[in-house]
Amino acid sequence: MAYKGNLNIKSWAEEDRPREKFAQKGKSSLSDAELIAILIGSGNKNESAVELSKRILNSVNHNLNELGRISIENLKEFNGIGEAKAISIAAALELGRRRKEVDSPKKAKVTSSKSAYDQISDVLSDLDHEEFWIILLNRANEVIDRKNISKGGVSGTVADAKLIFKVALDKLSSGIILCHNHPSGNLKPSQADLKLTRKLSEAGKNLDISVLDHLIIGNKGYFSFSDEGIL
Repeated sequence: MAYKGNLNIKSWAEEDRPREKFAQKGKSSLSDAELIAILIGSGNKNESAVELSKRILNSVNHNLNELGRISIENLKEFNGIGEAKAISIAAALELGRRRKEVDSPKKAKVTSSKSAYDQISDVLSDLDHEEFWIILLNRANEVIDRKNISKGGVSGTVADAKLIFKVALDKLSSGIILCHNHPSGNLKPSQADLKLTRKLSEAGKNLDISVLDHLIIGNKGYFSFSDEGIL
């Protein structure tokens, strides 16, 4: 059977082209055949890349594990699949297999002010100037990342609310912990610290991003707004 009406993928509606669909709707929107079509790029004189990919998948009952076991020579038996395309398919499936074997690194979880301090103390404990950082958390209070927001002088630094929440939104954070250091070693929060914490806490509520704590880090310890019931 010929598929002459489907040969040129560029003639399809843009949302039906595998590459464009991947870019616009994300990888999860593509079928297995469409993903393989991206790998091989083109079909043969009677089939589009997608139709050829469907036929390859049909030969293994749509089982990707079985497809991964097919030799390069067997793949080359499909009209339109040369050595380069066969190797591309085999390489992609081998990467998928290796990915399954790799354990995802376990994310650190913040369960207390002490565990939050442990996540940030290495960058804030011994500085001779002030810096402001945030710890970014998911809904399970696992650490997504930590980001430096600003660097200042001996007696202060600026914490821009717009920048803080832009970083949090970009990382899809559900919660953040504010952190800054006092080079003097005095852990008592200033009036500016208290005002900033209240401001950021209120702003977070409007964005559905919880400000879970604010830590002031010194050379030998820390002060937690949450522990002290200030937050």
